[in-house]
Amino acid sequence: MIRALIDLYILLLIVDVILSYLPQYRNTVWGVKVRKFADFTCAPIRRILPTHDLPFDFSPMIVILILKLLEVLW
Repeated sequence: MIRALIDLYILLLIVDVILSYLPQYRNTVWGVKVRKFADFTCAPIRRILPTHDLPFDFSPMIVILILKLLEVLW
């Protein structure tokens, strides 16, 4: 059950990354909800990472790696 929830959240993070490249869907009702759920875990990592030098937001990848590690250890 926990692994299924982790996989579902990883899917949500991937959808958020895809939506960040599609501006016409980013501000829809479901797009805002996806962003809100994804920012719950990505925002703390974004505060730590120096984003001004990076051309890409690596925080979803770091969250996915942490979740996969948690899934393996669970």
